[in-house]
Amino acid sequence: MRVIKLFLICICVYNTVAAQSISIDIQGHRGARGMMPENTIPAFIYALDQGVTTLELDVAITKDGQVVVTHEPWISHANCLKPDSTKISESDEKSLNIYKMTYEEVSQFDCGSLPVKRFPEQEKIKTSKPLLSDVIKSAEWHIKSYSQFEVDYNIELKSSPAGDNTYHPTPKEFSKIVYDLIDQYLPWERVIIQSFDFRVLRYWNENYPEVRLAALVENSRSVETNLASLGFKPAIYSPYYKLLSKKKIEKLHEIDIKVIPWTVNNPEEMLQLVEWGVDGIITDYPNRAKNAGLTPQQTTD
Repeated sequence: MRVIKLFLICICVYNTVAAQSISIDIQGHRGARGMMPENTIPAFIYALDQGVTTLELDVAITKDGQVVVTHEPWISHANCLKPDSTKISESDEKSLNIYKMTYEEVSQFDCGSLPVKRFPEQEKIKTSKPLLSDVIKSAEWHIKSYSQFEVDYNIELKSSPAGDNTYHPTPKEFSKIVYDLIDQYLPWERVIIQSFDFRVLRYWNENYPEVRLAALVENSRSVETNLASLGFKPAIYSPYYKLLSKKKIEKLHEIDIKVIPWTVNNPEEMLQLVEWGVDGIITDYPNRAKNAGLTPQQTTD
């Protein structure tokens, strides 16, 4: 019944999309957090099995200089349990500062067993926050062994001026740690670095100009104002999807900037954005994108 409904939506509302399978960049947000615990290896493997083009993830730095995959630079009460399986209070979570903990300490927290009300379909698995190196090794092994097509990695540096030297290193140090780690494992043509912190993007643009950069945007300022604030032309403009319009997408394409919004979970809205001309979408549910007829731009390994 769901498939029939989506088919009718395509015919009645988005005739262009209905006429063919649309091939775009499908990015699994934090792996596929609608279906698996976010930013964990099971989530990334699930996303690969759904045929995503890009694995989207976030990183922070531990006390011992390890690059760990996590959305918050602390242990979130909403997603994790203490090593003894008890809950973390919201008032205490920021004291569990990843930048002040070794990775050995971080890895003791269970960040997959706690039910997440926002994502009722999410499978519960006892798992920990992984190292970025382990995510890459696991994903690359899965690609070679099963899915047989390469994906890109869209890696967000979680940074802000207020957090410098408290929850993360300064942009220069943070960037160098991440660059040196990625450089050991991946060709740079398969990597995107994204951030809401334009200081980070400016640093990468100046020091690692070969790397594709994505400007994350959640404010309602104009595209022109945000690009002027950034100070250079990024490869990708990545706003909250409700801030977009067909006209804005066309303007960005005119200056050769790709548009990949976040986080799009409704199939009808996915199709609308494709109709407007986006180059990709970031979604918690890559399975829904596939069911809506959106075909990832896959590269065979």
